[in-house]
Amino acid sequence: MSDLQSAIPTATPPEGVRRIRMPQKLRNLEFWLLLVACFINASAIVLVQLGALGRVDTQLVLLGAGLSLLVFGLHIAMRFVARDADPFLLPIATVLNGLGIAMIYRIDIAYGDAGWESAAVRQIAWSAIAIICAIATILVIRNHRVLFRYTYLAGLFAIVLLILPLVPGIGQERGGAQVWVGIGDIATFQPGEIAKIALAVFFAGYLVRNRDSLSMVGTKFLGMQFPRARDLGPLLIVWALSMAVIVFQRDLGTALLYFGLFLVMLYVATSRLSWVVLGLSLFIGGAIIASQTLDYVGNRFANWLDPFSDDRFGAEIGGSYQLVQGLFGLANGGLIGTGWGQGRPDLTPVPQSDYIIASLGEELGLAGIFAILALYLLFVARGFRIGFAGQDDFGKLLGVGLAFVVALQVFIVVGGVTRVIPLTGLTTPFLAAGGSSLVANWIIVALLLRLSDTVRNHPRLVIDG
Repeated sequence: MSDLQSAIPTATPPEGVRRIRMPQKLRNLEFWLLLVACFINASAIVLVQLGALGRVDTQLVLLGAGLSLLVFGLHIAMRFVARDADPFLLPIATVLNGLGIAMIYRIDIAYGDAGWESAAVRQIAWSAIAIICAIATILVIRNHRVLFRYTYLAGLFAIVLLILPLVPGIGQERGGAQVWVGIGDIATFQPGEIAKIALAVFFAGYLVRNRDSLSMVGTKFLGMQFPRARDLGPLLIVWALSMAVIVFQRDLGTALLYFGLFLVMLYVATSRLSWVVLGLSLFIGGAIIASQTLDYVGNRFANWLDPFSDDRFGAEIGGSYQLVQGLFGLANGGLIGTGWGQGRPDLTPVPQSDYIIASLGEELGLAGIFAILALYLLFVARGFRIGFAGQDDFGKLLGVGLAFVVALQVFIVVGGVTRVIPLTGLTTPFLAAGGSSLVANWIIVALLLRLSDTVRNHPRLVIDG
């Protein structure tokens, strides 16, 4: 009998693998983390008011409380339809969103515009719409594999979204980039933000269907196996699409975002470094040619290389004034910052959107920026963990793609503000003012939550990090 009992597998998981947490514990952990996130957000708004106004105004605090109720509404919905979802993603997105609202409100005060028509109130309204969209995504998409059926429809939808800003009558130009749609100044929207989600779905589905041919080996060079020439078509098509975004929409950051997304998902699907080498060579070569032929791109590169020159700083169009003011703001913040409401972020042009990182860096200092970047790092790490723990190839690629698009967007924005790379016009996820960006990023949160719930519901044990 003892020999028979020893032959029966025990329920104890192997070393390094723990049991999947009970759904109730996951949601309870998320609940307490959400309470902490909401407390941080409320404290930030109150500190802004005390620092800039010397008093507490309950108007924005109450609006923020209403937004917190919506977040807890998403939490309650997950208790019914996504009980096994990751408990960290929602609190991280909540605190980033709240810190962005507090900083936008602080800039409104500096501009003397803190009423009901202020940018902070609009940001709260857009945040509410974005969270409602996230709730709808969680409720409608009960299994991420459903999206695999709509691979090519997602690709077509993304192309339509990219073309919309070029349509006469609804396309609008702002800051030199043709990436907006709207009627007059009413309901302007940036469809490219939603397009990045559709592209992630399309790339994931396409690569699952065609990765065998893309993995075929061609010639060997410098120790790497390069693909066959006949298999370069998808890479060249996406590269051409990215170059078209630069030429027609004059948006270097969005082009880099789309191409980088495809390149990373292609690498994950094929495990061939040669694709990355080829892709980076194509994009860098195209960007250099664009910098020599397009004034928009050329000015970005010139500002990056020598922003403090008199010619660049004093240029009326395409100069480096914004970049330099942002660097001075970061320097003024130092290690621990000036404190909420004590800096001068309004001296930098467009501080509530393109340069909200510089605004936060001035008032929260290097320590505050590191804390914010740590939140992004944790968000992306959880997204990668969800993707690589997936049981199906489509879910794995989709999870990695959605997490990476957030990581790349943060790198492009922070790198541009700190002069690591040329400055682009992308928005910082969850932080910057902008309704389209908020909606897109909250939908990404919902999709990652759905993916994590599917992964944990699978009978196979997963590494519990």
